[in-house]
Amino acid sequence: MHVIVDRDRCEGNAVCVGIAPDLFDLDDDDYAVVKADPVPEDQEELAEQSIQECPRAALLRKD
Repeated sequence: MHVIVDRDRCEGNAVCVGIAPDLFDLDDDDYAVVKADPVPEDQEELAEQSIQECPRAALLRKD
């Protein structure tokens, strides 16, 4: 599983970072970045939760 960040939608709310700090971080411009690509199997559930809870729907799953 891969997760990509739509930088046009991301506002740097960091909801994803709060849910999955091992997977996501904010860059110097306060946009979310994916730290683990592909997502480790044991983190996929947290990645899915981050995708669902992103307030701007800026996270997208790619298989």
